[in-house]
Amino acid sequence: MPIRILVVDDHSVVRQGIITLLEDEEDLRIAGEASDGDEVWDMVEKVNPDLILLDLTMPRLSGLDVIKQIVPAFPHVKILVFSMHTNPDYILTSALSGASGYLQKDTGRDEMLRAIRAIAKGELYFPPYASSIIIRKLLKQVLVTPQPEPEAAELEGKFVWNILTPREQQILKCLIEGMSSKDIAEKFEISSNTVANQRASIMKKTNVKNTAELVSLALKK
Repeated sequence: MPIRILVVDDHSVVRQGIITLLEDEEDLRIAGEASDGDEVWDMVEKVNPDLILLDLTMPRLSGLDVIKQIVPAFPHVKILVFSMHTNPDYILTSALSGASGYLQKDTGRDEMLRAIRAIAKGELYFPPYASSIIIRKLLKQVLVTPQPEPEAAELEGKFVWNILTPREQQILKCLIEGMSSKDIAEKFEISSNTVANQRASIMKKTNVKNTAELVSLALKK
């Protein structure tokens, strides 16, 4: 089954450019397009996409608001942000709101295809510049936020690590360091699919929505 994609951007030239880049790929299908955040909900119900390629800056309803609406209502629909913004707050808010990936608009075609296919498999795709921003922000929050009483902190931190298998603990440590699935697979000489399955297992056990929440929780120890 091809990956069904909804392209959302308020500039028709950008939408058409994206469609032109993707439409010849046999495993991808352009399910529809939208020019404003207000249109996304109706389009999701109408075309049932697997993935939304989403701009952040749009009139009436921003991309960030779209993420906050769509993720809880349509958990099977993945969101890949495609934005000109490099502001850390945009990247962090997108990740914490449930986006599965973040790419800048100057990203090349090959990386865009890698991101789409990885996310469609259930993986997250945050390139090094985005991953490092997320990790730095979370570390800063942990360092400056008053810590809970020792008993509460111990329960919260130890819980995360104690419910994981030794291999899952190794992978979580790599995620905290900002390593990608590919890097983790090469480090442990395992397949990317195995890494994806381990990540999914970790997130299910810890009941988090994305890697940013997972790292934040794991650092509370």
